[in-house]
Amino acid sequence: MATKVSIQGYEGSFHQEAARQFFGKGVEVLPCATFSEVIKIASNKKESDGGVMAIENSIAGSILPNYNLLQKSNLRVAGEIYLHIKQNLMVNPGVKLEDIREVHSHPMALQQCLVYLDKYDWKLVETEDTALSAKNIHKNKSKHIAAIASKLAAELYGLNMIAPAIQTMKNNYTRFLIIQREDAVKKIEGADKASVNFHTDHSRGSLAKVLTAIADGGINLSKLQSFPIPGSDWEYSFHADMEFDSLDQFNKVIALIKPITAELKIYGVYKKGRTV
Repeated sequence: MATKVSIQGYEGSFHQEAARQFFGKGVEVLPCATFSEVIKIASNKKESDGGVMAIENSIAGSILPNYNLLQKSNLRVAGEIYLHIKQNLMVNPGVKLEDIREVHSHPMALQQCLVYLDKYDWKLVETEDTALSAKNIHKNKSKHIAAIASKLAAELYGLNMIAPAIQTMKNNYTRFLIIQREDAVKKIEGADKASVNFHTDHSRGSLAKVLTAIADGGINLSKLQSFPIPGSDWEYSFHADMEFDSLDQFNKVIALIKPITAELKIYGVYKKGRTV
Protein backbone atom coordinates (compact mmCIF):
# COMPACT_ATOMS: atom_id res chain seq x y z
CA MET A 1 0.00 0.00 0.00
CA ALA A 2 1.47 3.35 -1.08
CA THR A 3 2.48 5.95 1.48
CA LYS A 4 0.08 8.93 1.39
CA VAL A 5 1.22 12.42 2.38
CA SER A 6 -0.36 15.86 2.23
CA ILE A 7 1.44 18.62 0.30
CA GLN A 8 0.79 22.28 -0.39
CA GLY A 9 0.09 22.90 -4.07
CA TYR A 10 -0.88 20.75 -7.01
CA GLU A 11 0.63 17.61 -8.51
CA GLY A 12 3.89 18.57 -10.13
CA SER A 13 4.76 21.10 -7.42
CA PHE A 14 8.13 21.30 -5.67
CA HIS A 15 6.43 19.83 -2.61
CA GLN A 16 5.72 16.68 -4.61
CA GLU A 17 9.37 16.58 -5.74
CA ALA A 18 10.43 16.75 -2.07
CA ALA A 19 7.95 13.99 -1.15
CA ARG A 20 9.38 11.76 -3.89
CA GLN A 21 12.94 12.39 -2.73
CA PHE A 22 12.08 11.28 0.79
CA PHE A 23 9.51 8.51 0.27
CA GLY A 24 10.31 7.37 -3.29
CA LYS A 25 8.48 7.79 -6.60
CA GLY A 26 5.59 5.57 -5.46
CA VAL A 27 4.40 8.05 -2.81
CA GLU A 28 0.82 9.26 -3.22
CA VAL A 29 0.37 12.99 -2.64
CA LEU A 30 -2.75 14.70 -1.34
CA PRO A 31 -2.73 18.27 -2.77
CA CYS A 32 -3.81 21.05 -0.39
CA ALA A 33 -4.60 24.71 -1.04
CA THR A 34 -3.04 25.92 2.23
CA PHE A 35 -0.39 24.87 4.73
CA SER A 36 -3.10 24.74 7.43
CA GLU A 37 -4.83 22.04 5.38
CA VAL A 38 -1.51 20.19 5.02
CA ILE A 39 -1.26 20.06 8.84
CA LYS A 40 -4.92 19.04 9.24
CA ILE A 41 -4.68 16.11 6.80
CA ALA A 42 -1.24 15.05 8.08
CA SER A 43 -2.75 14.85 11.58
CA ASN A 44 -5.59 12.56 10.44
CA LYS A 45 -4.70 8.87 10.64
CA LYS A 46 -7.58 7.93 8.33
CA GLU A 47 -6.49 10.31 5.56
CA SER A 48 -2.70 10.19 5.40
CA ASP A 49 0.64 8.91 6.69
CA GLY A 50 1.94 12.44 7.25
CA GLY A 51 2.82 15.55 5.30
CA VAL A 52 5.55 17.57 3.61
CA MET A 53 5.87 21.27 4.45
CA ALA A 54 8.31 23.93 3.24
CA ILE A 55 9.94 25.68 6.21
CA GLU A 56 12.65 27.96 4.77
CA ASN A 57 14.36 29.09 1.59
CA SER A 58 18.02 29.95 1.09
CA ILE A 59 17.06 33.29 -0.54
CA ALA A 60 13.70 34.28 1.01
CA GLY A 61 14.48 33.00 4.54
CA SER A 62 12.18 31.35 7.09
CA ILE A 63 8.48 30.76 6.43
CA LEU A 64 7.42 32.01 9.87
CA PRO A 65 3.69 31.03 9.70
CA ASN A 66 4.72 27.41 9.12
CA TYR A 67 6.80 27.34 12.31
CA ASN A 68 3.69 28.57 14.11
CA LEU A 69 1.58 25.81 12.52
CA LEU A 70 4.13 23.19 13.61
CA GLN A 71 4.18 24.57 17.14
CA LYS A 72 0.40 24.39 17.46
CA SER A 73 0.15 20.86 16.04
CA ASN A 74 0.93 17.54 17.66
CA LEU A 75 3.00 16.44 14.68
CA ARG A 76 6.64 15.37 14.84
CA VAL A 77 9.49 16.07 12.44
CA ALA A 78 10.60 12.75 10.91
CA GLY A 79 13.08 14.10 8.36
CA GLU A 80 14.05 16.94 6.04
CA ILE A 81 14.81 17.48 2.37
CA TYR A 82 16.85 20.28 0.82
CA LEU A 83 15.54 20.69 -2.72
CA HIS A 84 17.48 22.59 -5.39
CA ILE A 85 14.83 24.88 -6.90
CA LYS A 86 15.15 25.06 -10.68
CA GLN A 87 12.54 27.10 -12.53
CA ASN A 88 11.87 25.93 -16.09
CA LEU A 89 10.03 27.58 -18.99
CA MET A 90 7.69 25.01 -20.54
CA VAL A 91 5.24 24.87 -23.44
CA ASN A 92 3.03 22.39 -25.25
CA PRO A 93 4.78 20.18 -27.83
CA GLY A 94 5.37 22.06 -31.10
CA VAL A 95 5.26 25.54 -29.54
CA LYS A 96 8.40 27.57 -30.23
CA LEU A 97 9.99 30.45 -28.31
CA GLU A 98 8.77 32.97 -30.90
CA ASP A 99 5.17 31.73 -30.46
CA ILE A 100 5.04 32.75 -26.77
CA ARG A 101 2.97 35.81 -25.86
CA GLU A 102 2.28 35.17 -22.18
CA VAL A 103 4.08 33.43 -19.29
CA HIS A 104 2.00 32.14 -16.36
CA SER A 105 3.32 31.18 -12.92
CA HIS A 106 3.29 31.88 -9.19
CA PRO A 107 4.47 35.45 -8.39
CA MET A 108 7.55 34.15 -6.55
CA ALA A 109 8.60 32.00 -9.53
CA LEU A 110 8.16 34.95 -11.92
CA GLN A 111 10.22 37.13 -9.58
CA GLN A 112 13.00 34.52 -9.45
CA CYS A 113 13.28 34.55 -13.26
CA LEU A 114 13.02 38.27 -14.09
CA VAL A 115 16.53 38.61 -15.55
CA TYR A 116 15.64 35.97 -18.17
CA LEU A 117 12.06 37.17 -18.72
CA ASP A 118 13.09 40.81 -19.18
CA LYS A 119 14.80 39.83 -22.43
CA TYR A 120 11.37 39.22 -24.03
CA ASP A 121 8.25 41.29 -24.55
CA TRP A 122 5.97 38.77 -22.87
CA LYS A 123 2.96 39.45 -20.66
CA LEU A 124 3.60 37.99 -17.19
CA VAL A 125 0.49 36.54 -15.54
CA GLU A 126 0.50 35.70 -11.83
CA THR A 127 -1.26 32.49 -10.77
CA GLU A 128 -1.75 30.67 -7.49
CA ASP A 129 0.64 27.79 -8.21
CA THR A 130 3.50 26.85 -10.56
CA ALA A 131 2.24 23.33 -11.21
CA LEU A 132 -1.34 24.55 -11.78
CA SER A 133 0.01 26.91 -14.47
CA ALA A 134 1.61 23.94 -16.22
CA LYS A 135 -1.55 21.87 -15.86
CA ASN A 136 -3.71 24.63 -17.35
CA ILE A 137 -1.63 25.21 -20.48
CA HIS A 138 -1.71 21.44 -21.06
CA LYS A 139 -5.47 21.27 -20.47
CA ASN A 140 -6.21 24.25 -22.72
CA LYS A 141 -3.73 23.15 -25.41
CA SER A 142 -2.30 26.69 -25.32
CA LYS A 143 -0.21 27.65 -28.34
CA HIS A 144 0.90 31.09 -27.15
CA ILE A 145 1.22 30.62 -23.38
CA ALA A 146 4.20 29.23 -21.47
CA ALA A 147 4.44 28.26 -17.80
CA ILE A 148 7.28 28.36 -15.30
CA ALA A 149 7.32 25.27 -13.11
CA SER A 150 9.29 22.21 -12.03
CA LYS A 151 10.75 19.49 -14.22
CA LEU A 152 8.26 17.10 -12.60
CA ALA A 153 5.35 19.29 -13.78
CA ALA A 154 6.67 19.13 -17.35
CA GLU A 155 6.84 15.33 -17.12
CA LEU A 156 3.37 14.92 -15.60
CA TYR A 157 1.63 17.21 -18.10
CA GLY A 158 3.58 16.26 -21.23
CA LEU A 159 5.19 19.68 -21.74
CA ASN A 160 8.52 20.59 -23.35
CA MET A 161 11.05 22.48 -21.23
CA ILE A 162 11.92 25.04 -23.90
CA ALA A 163 14.33 26.84 -21.52
CA PRO A 164 15.49 24.93 -18.42
CA ALA A 165 16.85 26.47 -15.20
CA ILE A 166 16.02 30.10 -15.98
CA GLN A 167 16.08 31.28 -12.34
CA THR A 168 18.41 34.23 -11.73
CA MET A 169 19.97 32.85 -8.53
CA LYS A 170 21.29 29.41 -9.36
CA ASN A 171 22.06 28.50 -5.74
CA ASN A 172 18.42 28.41 -4.60
CA TYR A 173 17.35 25.75 -2.09
CA THR A 174 14.13 25.16 -0.16
CA ARG A 175 14.13 23.11 3.01
CA PHE A 176 11.10 20.87 3.52
CA LEU A 177 10.13 19.11 6.75
CA ILE A 178 8.63 15.63 6.77
CA ILE A 179 5.92 15.73 9.45
CA GLN A 180 4.12 12.73 10.90
CA ARG A 181 1.93 11.78 13.83
CA GLU A 182 3.84 10.56 16.86
CA ASP A 183 2.49 7.00 16.48
CA ALA A 184 3.73 6.87 12.86
CA VAL A 185 7.30 8.07 13.50
CA LYS A 186 9.83 5.26 13.55
CA LYS A 187 13.15 5.39 15.40
CA ILE A 188 15.76 6.57 12.90
CA GLU A 189 19.14 4.87 12.84
CA GLY A 190 22.04 7.31 12.58
CA ALA A 191 19.94 10.33 13.56
CA ASP A 192 22.17 13.42 13.81
CA LYS A 193 19.76 16.37 13.97
CA ALA A 194 16.86 17.52 16.12
CA SER A 195 14.31 20.33 16.11
CA VAL A 196 13.49 21.75 19.53
CA ASN A 197 11.31 24.57 20.85
CA PHE A 198 11.94 26.22 24.21
CA HIS A 199 11.40 29.40 26.17
CA THR A 200 13.17 30.76 29.20
CA ASP A 201 11.87 32.51 32.34
CA HIS A 202 12.78 35.94 30.93
CA SER A 203 15.38 36.59 33.65
CA ARG A 204 18.65 38.33 32.80
CA GLY A 205 21.06 36.03 30.92
CA SER A 206 18.62 33.09 30.78
CA LEU A 207 18.91 32.64 27.01
CA ALA A 208 22.71 32.98 27.18
CA LYS A 209 22.83 30.14 29.75
CA VAL A 210 20.90 27.83 27.41
CA LEU A 211 23.06 28.69 24.39
CA THR A 212 26.27 28.24 26.42
CA ALA A 213 25.12 24.78 27.60
CA ILE A 214 24.39 23.78 23.98
CA ALA A 215 27.81 25.00 22.79
CA ASP A 216 29.65 23.39 25.72
CA GLY A 217 27.96 20.11 24.85
CA GLY A 218 29.62 20.21 21.39
CA ILE A 219 26.33 20.61 19.54
CA ASN A 220 26.10 22.79 16.43
CA LEU A 221 23.14 25.16 16.57
CA SER A 222 22.33 25.37 12.84
CA LYS A 223 19.22 27.54 13.34
CA LEU A 224 17.76 29.71 16.09
CA GLN A 225 14.45 31.41 15.34
CA SER A 226 12.57 33.56 17.86
CA PHE A 227 8.79 33.97 18.14
CA PRO A 228 6.75 36.24 20.41
CA ILE A 229 4.59 34.29 22.87
CA PRO A 230 0.96 35.44 22.35
CA GLY A 231 -0.48 37.17 25.43
CA SER A 232 2.91 37.56 27.13
CA ASP A 233 4.77 40.71 28.10
CA TRP A 234 7.52 40.73 25.44
CA GLU A 235 8.47 37.10 26.01
CA TYR A 236 9.75 34.85 23.25
CA SER A 237 9.99 31.17 22.46
CA PHE A 238 12.84 29.83 20.33
CA HIS A 239 12.98 27.18 17.62
CA ALA A 240 16.40 25.54 17.57
CA ASP A 241 17.82 23.08 15.06
CA MET A 242 20.65 21.11 16.66
CA GLU A 243 23.23 18.95 14.87
CA PHE A 244 25.12 16.33 16.87
CA ASP A 245 27.40 13.30 16.58
CA SER A 246 25.35 10.88 18.68
CA LEU A 247 21.98 10.61 20.41
CA ASP A 248 23.78 10.26 23.73
CA GLN A 249 25.42 13.67 23.18
CA PHE A 250 22.03 15.23 22.32
CA ASN A 251 20.28 13.67 25.32
CA LYS A 252 22.98 14.95 27.71
CA VAL A 253 22.56 18.50 26.41
CA ILE A 254 18.76 18.30 26.69
CA ALA A 255 19.17 17.13 30.31
CA LEU A 256 21.40 20.17 30.95
CA ILE A 257 19.11 22.79 29.42
CA LYS A 258 15.77 21.43 30.67
CA PRO A 259 16.18 22.85 34.22
CA ILE A 260 17.09 26.32 32.85
CA THR A 261 14.09 26.59 30.47
CA ALA A 262 10.50 27.36 31.41
CA GLU A 263 9.26 24.91 28.76
CA LEU A 264 10.95 22.60 26.26
CA LYS A 265 9.48 20.49 23.46
CA ILE A 266 11.34 18.18 21.09
CA TYR A 267 9.65 18.23 17.68
CA GLY A 268 11.72 15.40 16.26
CA VAL A 269 15.07 13.62 16.04
CA TYR A 270 16.04 12.72 12.48
CA LYS A 271 18.76 12.47 9.86
CA LYS A 272 20.22 15.72 8.56
CA GLY A 273 19.28 16.46 4.95
CA ARG A 274 21.98 16.99 2.34
CA THR A 275 22.18 19.82 -0.17
CA VAL A 276 23.02 18.36 -3.59
